[in-house]
Amino acid sequence: MDSRNGEVQVIHSWSAPRSLSTSLMYSFAQRDDTEVLDEPLYANFLRVTGAERPYREELLSKMNSDGDKVVREVIFGPGRKKYRFCKHIAKQRVPGLTGDVMKKGKHFILIRNPLDILPSFDKVVPPSFLEIGLAGLVAIYSELCEVGNPPAVVDASELQQDPETVLRGLCEDLHIPFQPGMLKWEAGPKPVDGIWAPWWYGSVQQSTGFTPPNKHPKPLPPSLYDLLEQSLPFYHFLRRRVKKSSSLLRLPLPPPSLPVPENEKLLAWVGDEILPRENAKVSVFDSVVQGGDSVWEGLRVYKGKIFKLEEHLDRLFDSSKALAFNNVPTREEVKEAIFSTLIRNGMFDNAHIRLSLTRGKKVTSGMSPGFNLYGCTLIVLPEWKPPVYDNTKGIVLVTATTRRNSPNNLDSKIHHNNLLNNILAKIEGNNANADDAIMLDKDGYVSETNATNIFLVKKGIVRTPHADYCLPGITRATVMDLVVKEGLVLEERNISLSEFHTADEVWTTGTMGELSPVVKIDGRLIGDGQVGPVTRRLQSAYKTLTAESGVPIPTYNKP
Repeated sequence: MDSRNGEVQVIHSWSAPRSLSTSLMYSFAQRDDTEVLDEPLYANFLRVTGAERPYREELLSKMNSDGDKVVREVIFGPGRKKYRFCKHIAKQRVPGLTGDVMKKGKHFILIRNPLDILPSFDKVVPPSFLEIGLAGLVAIYSELCEVGNPPAVVDASELQQDPETVLRGLCEDLHIPFQPGMLKWEAGPKPVDGIWAPWWYGSVQQSTGFTPPNKHPKPLPPSLYDLLEQSLPFYHFLRRRVKKSSSLLRLPLPPPSLPVPENEKLLAWVGDEILPRENAKVSVFDSVVQGGDSVWEGLRVYKGKIFKLEEHLDRLFDSSKALAFNNVPTREEVKEAIFSTLIRNGMFDNAHIRLSLTRGKKVTSGMSPGFNLYGCTLIVLPEWKPPVYDNTKGIVLVTATTRRNSPNNLDSKIHHNNLLNNILAKIEGNNANADDAIMLDKDGYVSETNATNIFLVKKGIVRTPHADYCLPGITRATVMDLVVKEGLVLEERNISLSEFHTADEVWTTGTMGELSPVVKIDGRLIGDGQVGPVTRRLQSAYKTLTAESGVPIPTYNKP
């Protein structure tokens, strides 16, 4: 396509070295409507930084080293084709370079896992954080977003695995037509290669297309471990911004929608710091990963106060003592972590906290707590989360075949993270399209549901099972107190399943869902299938209590 020496549309490719950027340049060079430039800013980079290269003098003598002039006359100069593909290395965008290079043209970023870059990097220059350039790519991404020109991000590994799909997607993002010729080229040196090609392009010049990734990659030299640690967060930041596309080799799951979209940008406490959602992770050596060896609490925030905070902390520390945790954080340290995390998120109402305390990280994988020498890991996970059940119309339960753990095996009074017993019951509930599943004890009496404690009303008397097999929930205890304060009769005893089937009213209790009416169990309507008067009365009393009590969050100001 001939533009008769007119204005061309410039496509900027930004990458780190050893990232398949030359292969991609060869790909675009096969288009009949595109001319390519190989690192037009390289000479300017060498002049400004003084960086040494074996070809430095030859390059400076043959390429224009005035960066602004290169941008004006070479990158954005007139051309004979519709598009001009400019291959840039991130570090070549040096301070003082004209901002036009960022504001004009179409941009995309090519990334590659530093694990794949580092083992072969030192053929010409020693690897360093600056030379790898991933931090520079993040800076370029951020600046392009700031000027309203967010770039597409392409991962080199996906380009190798399925070149056509990735190239089609890239062309779509750049608003240019895909051409099949982009998939193949002739082997050998190319007229578009830079002066530095003999030092860097040996392998790619032998190629005739994008080669699949090595099934067995090179080992990482131990001397590069620290550099890998420094670089990976920047790679992962950009990796999360790669647009997912279908592949012949794999079909990645589409990103799910969140129940509350605002939680996409929450902050969580892990260990001793507050981190963004995608960075809030524990070590693979942590005991919660190795064996579910952790305790937890669920808390709710109402209008600037944390409801029943002290009671939940009592149980957290009791559970950690029962499991013989060592080097446990103090009560005040846990409180400060909770307060700091809520304040940083601006979460002062209608929020839920998943508070976890793991036995901590191990020095080597294995079951023994003797390997836990780092101290406990504290996790504060806050979310915007309204009650998880329909507390207006009611919920439906089924009875699971999975029995609740016996104290003979694992005492449910320890509020531990090893929830497989409950999860198996929840699977049965999900398969029956019920909200939750009732779990029986070893003698066939009702214990609780997979997630909550349970109550019934029969002829005005409120009953709830003994807490022998179930967790003696804090919301359960709160509601039991409210039952007495409302002048109702309360009985705590063994209750059979048929008593729940024939009850006048049933409800469940838990921090996550509060007080939830049950309108059907195992296909049987409870009462008339509507929320009953005792349930509504206690819901109202519970709502009043949550509004009046709780531990205030520092700095919260009432609206």
